[in-house]
Amino acid sequence: MTSSTQTDLQRMPNADNTIGVIGGGQLALMLGEAAQTRGLTLAVQASKAEDPAASLAKDLVIAGSTDVRATRELSSHCVGITFENEWVAVDALMPLERQGVQFTPSLASLVPLVNKLSQRRLLNDLLIPSPDWISLAELNPGSPSLPSGWTFPVMAKAAYGGYDGKGTRVLEDLNGLAQLLRNVDANEWLIEAWVSYEQELALVVSRDSKGRIRSLPLAETHQRNQICDWVIAPAPVSQLVEATAYNIAASLLTKLSYVGVMTLEFFYGSEGLFVNEIAPRTHNSGHFSIEACSSSQFDQQLCIAAGLDVPNPEFIADGSLMVNLLGLSPDQEPSLENRLTQLRSNEALHLHWYGKDEIPGRKVGHVTTLLNGSTAVERAEHGQKMLQCIREIWPLPLNW
Repeated sequence: MTSSTQTDLQRMPNADNTIGVIGGGQLALMLGEAAQTRGLTLAVQASKAEDPAASLAKDLVIAGSTDVRATRELSSHCVGITFENEWVAVDALMPLERQGVQFTPSLASLVPLVNKLSQRRLLNDLLIPSPDWISLAELNPGSPSLPSGWTFPVMAKAAYGGYDGKGTRVLEDLNGLAQLLRNVDANEWLIEAWVSYEQELALVVSRDSKGRIRSLPLAETHQRNQICDWVIAPAPVSQLVEATAYNIAASLLTKLSYVGVMTLEFFYGSEGLFVNEIAPRTHNSGHFSIEACSSSQFDQQLCIAAGLDVPNPEFIADGSLMVNLLGLSPDQEPSLENRLTQLRSNEALHLHWYGKDEIPGRKVGHVTTLLNGSTAVERAEHGQKMLQCIREIWPLPLNW
């Protein structure tokens, strides 16, 4: 790995084989693994040298994801830049794009997606069903009340930076709402009416530079404490639900002239399909695609960013289960070494270890396994058996 101090936009020799990525976490790590299979390399802008993707980087720029000077330097090492997450300074990067830096997705298409308030406005404009919402700034801070017809509980969300339960709060009553108003910037929060649903679903889609849209199989996600616990694909839903989810995603991609990978999370129940959130990137819910599909979500992102032909991501198994591994407390058994050894010794399991410090409740890895069964019931039975097997090796953190 090398690090450069160049600040112009002249690329280094051999940069045409390198894709830049802003962010050095596990999503960038898996993008780097996909790059190896394509004969490509990564230049990574990571917050520290110990970040998961740093070990695979041909060139490494140490800086936060919003450091524009660092991104200028990164651009000298690569033919184009993509993103690990949406926490980037889009407006500040615009001058680089005007000077010829190729960002995938384009910055213009990211503008309405990096902020949950603008996401909601976009969904409203396109008449795409989503939970009823209101900006926190629209409430009277002295005597807050819910909009007419709403009841508690409600969900509060930060416009920026929320993930894995961070930046979200369940408000049970007016006291909780008033407390939130006292402690946050109301212009950067929204509240949503509670949605009754039966399933949480997720769809990873991609759109290439020629406008062709591809989709991973629709997946069903299972949450615990607002963090994804496990995912099964394909989701046990009707063909109509699958088609509706795809059509919603395709309309968003087309409206934004979006080029890259996008993930949509849905609520589904008696009232229909609602978009919960949009992520302009690869996603935890699509990790199953690494083993279960002919082209993973990371392969899709890489091919689009590199200008390669993009394959269709077809299932190569009946189904797949993905289980997140959360950090345990130091005194929780079995030991980390024991857990990793057991997972690696089971030929039916595919371990992805991120190389992070094991902090309780933090995602430190995931396991996927392929499922057998021609019906949803058969796949669900196999999935529950494998979930129990994994949880016997790697339990959930205490008090979860």
